[in-house]
Amino acid sequence: MPDPDKLAEFEATLLPHLDAAYNLARWLTRHDQDAEDIVQEAYLRALRFFGGFHGDGGRAWLLKIVRNTYCTWIARHRPGETALPFDEELHAPVADTPAPDAALLQQADVERLRAALEELPTALRETLVLRELEELSYKEIAGIIDAPLGTVMSRLARGRQRLQEILLGRAGKGSTS
Repeated sequence: MPDPDKLAEFEATLLPHLDAAYNLARWLTRHDQDAEDIVQEAYLRALRFFGGFHGDGGRAWLLKIVRNTYCTWIARHRPGETALPFDEELHAPVADTPAPDAALLQQADVERLRAALEELPTALRETLVLRELEELSYKEIAGIIDAPLGTVMSRLARGRQRLQEILLGRAGKGSTS
C-alpha cells in the first residue's frame, strides 16, 4: 500500500488528466473498452513509478505512459498491427496541394471529422490529437512520442494536409453537379 501522502499527491497530480488520457487512448485504439483498459493500466504504471516523477503538472508524463502502454497493449492484443506505423515518403504531402484550410475544419461536423481522423495513420492521428485536442506544445508532444521537434512539426503538417484531403474528398463525393 502506497504512503497516504504520496497517494494524495498522485491523485492531485494525475487524476485531473484522466479525460486527456482516455481521449488519447481512444483515438489510438478506436475502441472505448480498449481505451479504458489502456488508461487503467497506464494509471497503475504511473502509480508504481510516481516516486520517480519530479515534474510540473504531470499531464505530459501521464500521456507518455498512456502512449507506451498502448504500444505494449497493441503488440499483445493485435500482433498483426504495429503500434505506430509511419512511412515518411508514403505520407509526404503532394507538392502542389494548397495549405490546409482551418475554416474547413471548423465547419466540418463532429462525425465527419471523427471518421476522417480515424482514417489517418496512427502516427499522424496521435500527433494531431495531442496538439489540437489536448493542446500540448510541440515540445511536450516530442517528449511524449520520443521524436525530434522537426518530426512533430512534419507530422502535424502532413496530418492536417491528409485530414483536409479526406474531408474535401468526402465533400466532393456528397455533391452532384
